[in-house]
Amino acid sequence: MILEHALLPVTTGREEEFEASMVQALPIIESAPDCFGAEVRRQEEDDSLYLLLVRWSSVRAHKVFRDSELFEQWRSLTHPFYSDRPMVTHFTEPLER
Repeated sequence: MILEHALLPVTTGREEEFEASMVQALPIIESAPDCFGAEVRRQEEDDSLYLLLVRWSSVRAHKVFRDSELFEQWRSLTHPFYSDRPMVTHFTEPLER
């Protein structure tokens, strides 16, 4: 299992529109094969910056999603609000304690 971490910079003044659109967008990404849930959080210090966290079975599963029609649906709902390109990275399982 990997965790996708994406910082989403939203155009100032469009935060409410973005959040309303994200209500529709999250079920789309969560319906993708090998997706095990997603959430979006708003940064406390900057109202225009959001964090997307998505649990995937693998980086490959995320890439398959990005090449799918589901991604086009996701993109149409989310990308119009970005002020800059999102920064996307992937993280491994938590470290053992």
